[in-house]
Amino acid sequence: MNRKVFLAPSLLSADILDVNSSVQALGGEYDWLHVDVMDGCYVPNITFGPGFSTALRKQYPDAVLDVHLMIDSPERMLDAFLDGRPDYLTVHLEADRHIHRTLSRIRERGARAGVSINPGTSEELLLPLLPFVDLILVMSVNPGFGGQSYIPSMLEKTKKLCRWREAGHYSYLIEMDGGIGASNAAEAARGGCDVLVMGSAVFGAADPAVFLQETKLKVKEAVSNA
Repeated sequence: MNRKVFLAPSLLSADILDVNSSVQALGGEYDWLHVDVMDGCYVPNITFGPGFSTALRKQYPDAVLDVHLMIDSPERMLDAFLDGRPDYLTVHLEADRHIHRTLSRIRERGARAGVSINPGTSEELLLPLLPFVDLILVMSVNPGFGGQSYIPSMLEKTKKLCRWREAGHYSYLIEMDGGIGASNAAEAARGGCDVLVMGSAVFGAADPAVFLQETKLKVKEAVSNA
């Protein structure tokens, strides 16, 4: 099987006082840059606002920016983040009362629309949304903080999403975020993930660029042998 798996370092684990140096340390080996936005309400942490993602776009005009909104009532801040021209903008199913309207708005503004679910949320709730999404993000930890332990059973969700994609002739990408590193990236890729978000595993490595190179090789081998 010849399937591309994208690696998306999460800037949540970057040096917040020198994000540019953290990105430069990746040596261009990343595929996407992942931005975790937290509001202190939907999740018990506060991180980046729309100004941060806008500044990233200016600094890295050619990068694929993957902005993940872990915020209550994301429709309130939708246009502020879309003004920063992210490639993907993802909202949580659990946090949005009018999810169809939100996904439509994201697409209308020229970004690709993503929806995310927490570990305790059934993937069956995504079925009505499959025609309206470009990306489905399966959380493999409970959101809020980096460095948490990976929940392997979440791969059952990604495998089911793969089957639904094939059966319905959809084209959405499947992304996984939480506790992914050198020991389980290949497993996640075999489980159907198209995008792997990695934070502390990348930025905590002795050489983040080498780590990404080595992980790419492991993932490529895993997918080709699947």
